[in-house]
Amino acid sequence: MPNKTKLSGDQTAASPNYEKLVRFLIEPFLDNPQSLCVNSEVNQNKKKIWLRVAFDKGDRGKVFGRGGRNIQAIRTAIKTAATAHNDSVFLDIYSDEPAKSDDFGRRGSRDSGNARRRKSPAKPAPRIAKK
Repeated sequence: MPNKTKLSGDQTAASPNYEKLVRFLIEPFLDNPQSLCVNSEVNQNKKKIWLRVAFDKGDRGKVFGRGGRNIQAIRTAIKTAATAHNDSVFLDIYSDEPAKSDDFGRRGSRDSGNARRRKSPAKPAPRIAKK
C-alpha cells in the first residue's frame, strides 16, 4: 500500500513507485532491458528507501554516461521525487566487477604507519628523431 502525503485541502498524493521510476529512467540506455534488476528496501520509520540496481556489464558505460552525467541525472530525478514526498532515497549500482581502488583492500592495515605504496618503474621519455 503506497504512503499518502498530505496536500492542501483534502487532496492526498501517493508516494511514487520508485522501482518503476528507476526502470523508466534506466531501461532506455540498455541494449537488453530484461537484464535490469531492481530491488528496494524501505524503512518506514525514518522514511528511507534503498534502491539497488544491476544490469549487464556492457551497458555500464551507457547508463553512467560521459563523466557520469547520465547516472547523476537519474539520481537527481529520483531524489527530486523523494523530496516532494519527504522521503530519502539512495541508489546503488551493483556490478560483478571488484572495486578498482586500493583503498578497499587496505582498510584496517595501518599497523605501522610506514607502509608505502609500490611505485611502478618510470617509463623512459619518448625519443624525437631530428631531421
